[in-house]
Amino acid sequence: MLIWIVRVLVILAGPLIAYFQIGPTFGNAVIGLAIALAIVSLEYVVQKTPLDTLMISIIGIIMGLVAAKILDYGISLFGIPKVSDFFDKFSMLIKILFAYFGMVIAVGKKDELDLLDKDIFKLSKKKNTYEPVILDTSAIIDGRIYDMAETKFILATLVIPKFVLAELHFLADSNDAIKRNRSKRGLDIVAKLQKSENVTTKIYEKDYSGIKDTDTKLTELAKELHCKIITTDFNLNKMASIQGITVLNINDLANSLTPIFLPGESVMIFLVKEGSQQNQAVGYLDDGTMVVAEDGRKYVGKRVELNVTSIIQTSSGRMVFGRVSENNEQPPAPAQQQSYNNNNRQRNNGRN
Repeated sequence: MLIWIVRVLVILAGPLIAYFQIGPTFGNAVIGLAIALAIVSLEYVVQKTPLDTLMISIIGIIMGLVAAKILDYGISLFGIPKVSDFFDKFSMLIKILFAYFGMVIAVGKKDELDLLDKDIFKLSKKKNTYEPVILDTSAIIDGRIYDMAETKFILATLVIPKFVLAELHFLADSNDAIKRNRSKRGLDIVAKLQKSENVTTKIYEKDYSGIKDTDTKLTELAKELHCKIITTDFNLNKMASIQGITVLNINDLANSLTPIFLPGESVMIFLVKEGSQQNQAVGYLDDGTMVVAEDGRKYVGKRVELNVTSIIQTSSGRMVFGRVSENNEQPPAPAQQQSYNNNNRQRNNGRN
């Protein structure tokens, strides 16, 4: 409220000062009013303009004026009278146009400067420079990107577009509890990545207002910055690959790191449930790999040694097939188990 009172006072003071100081004429009052309005308008625009945009604009204007001066000097070296006279005549207009051109180009390219801070400049002096890699929403929500960063396996600058953060905030307000919790987890991952000392994380401000689909925005940004995308989204993976963009899929990385078993090797596995086929049982390795015991149904609920017979690679990961080793303790036959249960029951009744 106070700032608007000051602005009104400045607008009123402009014509009064011009009227009494320059001369008591209506024309001077109008000139004073125009100058006051121009100053207040300029102040209002500056207040609404972000500081980085303002600084970039000033730098662009200076560079434009320098370019106009260099052009003027170059023209004078040619010594062509008609050309020199033309540039002398329109010198002011040319300088204004170059200043405008420099400002517009600088502001338009401002977003691309977000990646060029002192950390990247320091890294560029080393032999191994860290290239930028874009994170999409699915990779952030997945959470494993933070673990990868903490283990120092990622030698890249992680770029998180502002529209990806906007999507996370939108999902965080969803009525679906699962989406809401996953998106809040994603926002926590972003905060952890920003605090991590093992990886550089940048929030990229540029948005594509004419594009609604986030995946399309990601591919456009990747093409513009000439960088890769980290994701767990299968559809984005396919769409980006078609457009010639390199995609780093965390699921593919996890599959490639799954332990390799060769036929004939042994593995200890806890069988948790019956399989889909007769006499089969299913267990899981620590990394989630499904292990199928061909003759393990009677061992469900036990940890057994399994002799690997084959490995099948699927789109969702590896599946290991094997047979229960002879070294395992054989479970009692059904008839023996029933007799054992009856004897225990009679023994307990006798005690009572």
